[in-house]
Parts: sequence; C-alpha cells; structure tokens
Amino acid sequence: MTAEVFEAAKKALLKKKPEMDLTDAKLIKYTEGLCVQAMHIGPYDTEAATIRLMKQYIIDNGYMNDISESRKHHEIYLSDPRKTAPEKLRTVVRHPIVKSASD
Repeated sequence: MTAEVFEAAKKALLKKKPEMDLTDAKLIKYTEGLCVQAMHIGPYDTEAATIRLMKQYIIDNGYMNDISESRKHHEIYLSDPRKTAPEKLRTVVRHPIVKSASD
C-alpha cells in the first residue's frame, strides 16, 4: 500500500463514518521475512486447532517458529464478526519462521 492509497482509504472511511477518530492511524511498512500462514475458517475460539496444524507443518518441513519481540504472530481479519456467522469467519494466521538449525 502506498501513502496515497492509505490517505484515500482514511478519507473514504471518514466520509462513511465521520465520527471516527483516525488521529492515531498510521501506515507502517516493514519487511516481514519468511513466514508460514494459514486461512482459519470458523470462530476465533477454535483458532488454536489451526495454529497446532501450522506448528506441525513448520516442524515437518525443517523450520521452527521465530516469534520474538521484533517478529510477531499476526492475524488478519477478513470478515466482519458483526455481519458474518461465526462458522464463516475468515482469519489469516501468520507466524514468522526460520530454518531449523538441525537441517
């Protein structure tokens, strides 16, 4: 996303919801590095099962989690929980990884 697209999105949001305070909204760019991600479909409270599958995939493929203060677990919410049935919620779950030292 560019700064121009970000500002346009803020402007469009304020047009629809003028009461919103976007003072603290900011565009942050960073290089995430190597990650594994999965699409979790379902309620947020069943996300642990998806994370277990991701952890097994990481191990089976010679990697290890690299979650730290600078590399974090991410969730990208693709559905609005106010408008979507819990069993249809879609969330991208992402974990940073590194190649396992034993490989």
